[in-house]
Amino acid sequence: MKNAFKLLPLAILISGTVQAATENPWYVGARVGGTSFDSVDGALKGQNLDKDDWGGGVFIGYNVNSWFGLEGGYTYLGQADYSNDGFEVQGLDFVGKFTYEVSNSFDLFAKAGGFIFDADNGVNNQDESGVSATAGVGAEYYFSDNLSTRLEYQYYNQVGDTGTNKPGESDVHFYGLSLVYHWGAPAPVAIIEPEPEQMPEPVPEVVKVAAVSAMLPFAFDSDALTQADIDLLQPVAQQLVDYPETQLYVVGHTDARGSEEYNQTLSEERAAVVAGYVGSHFGIDSSRIVAQGKGELEPIAPNDTEQGRAKNRRVEVFVPGFEMTK
Repeated sequence: MKNAFKLLPLAILISGTVQAATENPWYVGARVGGTSFDSVDGALKGQNLDKDDWGGGVFIGYNVNSWFGLEGGYTYLGQADYSNDGFEVQGLDFVGKFTYEVSNSFDLFAKAGGFIFDADNGVNNQDESGVSATAGVGAEYYFSDNLSTRLEYQYYNQVGDTGTNKPGESDVHFYGLSLVYHWGAPAPVAIIEPEPEQMPEPVPEVVKVAAVSAMLPFAFDSDALTQADIDLLQPVAQQLVDYPETQLYVVGHTDARGSEEYNQTLSEERAAVVAGYVGSHFGIDSSRIVAQGKGELEPIAPNDTEQGRAKNRRVEVFVPGFEMTK
């Protein structure tokens, strides 16, 4: 197979325009690097092989949640040269990707799965297709919410076949650099304020009681209240104590890092912690508290900076204003 044909999928990917965001589930990428053949057997055993070559490929993936994703793609693993030709390998990867977030911009990951290979020995004119196991490790750095790069190593176990009239067999090691684009963010949803309560028609000696609200910031992936949060809750809770007819609304939010399902659950947990604290520490009956989570769907700042994500990790508490007569 001509080298130009092998590079065609890579060239098509790089020439396209892709828009993505690292918080979102879909991504595509291209990788290039070196390959090495060892533990050769069958038709390759005892041959004077040039075991080092270059390799590369393209891939597409989907993050099921914040730590697990599925990935597939085409990989060319190069050729071990001997006798004016060689043993050439290419195929399709299908792996699970396991991610550990070190920081907002740096991840470590591991991959494991299968490789549907095509092994072609041009010396004995034998070709073999099959499936071998593959696994790898790497690190990923995010330049922005639209672009990341990977440094990775991947091992392919015993590609080929050692039988009679077969191309031979070899382990293959790939080590290289990848460029990855991410996309799939849901469109920002505007914050919809609750409809104002209908007030009775004005009568003499009407007293207006102003609404009380607070916005409590939360640390990344946390639902713990801090002393600063408790201090912000004091005037809101006092309003509930002073006016037993009032009701408290608690709405939890997250930034867009992680899956939408995980963020929805985290936002509900944050709202429940705040509602539980107000109820237990100030004797407010649960029937007077409405708590809900909005997940990542109602940001108040862009999610492409740490400052913006910090603003979006919040719980909003609100006691509506009202009028009363003396």
